[in-house]
Amino acid sequence: MKRIPKLIIALMALFVSTAAVAQTQRGNLMVGSDITDFGFTFQKASTRFNFNLNPKLAYFVQDDLALGAYVNFGLSTSNGAGSDVSYGVGALARYYIHDRNVEKLEFSKRARFFLEGNAGFGGQNPASGASTNGVQLGVGPGLSYFITPNVALDALLKYDLIVGGGNSTTSQNLHFGLGFQIFLPTSRARQIMHEEKMMK
Repeated sequence: MKRIPKLIIALMALFVSTAAVAQTQRGNLMVGSDITDFGFTFQKASTRFNFNLNPKLAYFVQDDLALGAYVNFGLSTSNGAGSDVSYGVGALARYYIHDRNVEKLEFSKRARFFLEGNAGFGGQNPASGASTNGVQLGVGPGLSYFITPNVALDALLKYDLIVGGGNSTTSQNLHFGLGFQIFLPTSRARQIMHEEKMMK
């Protein structure tokens, strides 16, 4: 009987150690969003609202490498001051680093470092000041922490560059974002879509 608890503990340890690896295998889907900014500011003469969402969808073409697409939309508005609008759409790539030296920096078996890059079309259009619309490129490191086998919290530090037309030919931005990602086997994703169609 004493062997049973030991077996359970061993299985739990194996589950924790492989959870962050199994979900980045070839054939899985990654869907989620970064939330770089969201909030309200209340003042007597000015109320301000701001948010920035960055939904993503990617497919693991091989272990630890996912290719997909992203959409970005940001809005900041206040009474009497107009609205600042940012947007973007394009392709993204995410690579989960599988290196012994990097893995030594990971504080938990549930944590995985990654690099993410994007290329597409975007723009920064403030209510006052210089605006830029054109080719958007971005790259940066991040960390995923798997709170369950299929859900991870993300932290991403990213440098974005927009080159194009407008009042200014270039726009550069360094931002830190928090978000989440859901990892699903392709078969499970198909099942969810089928169930959604059956409910309509």
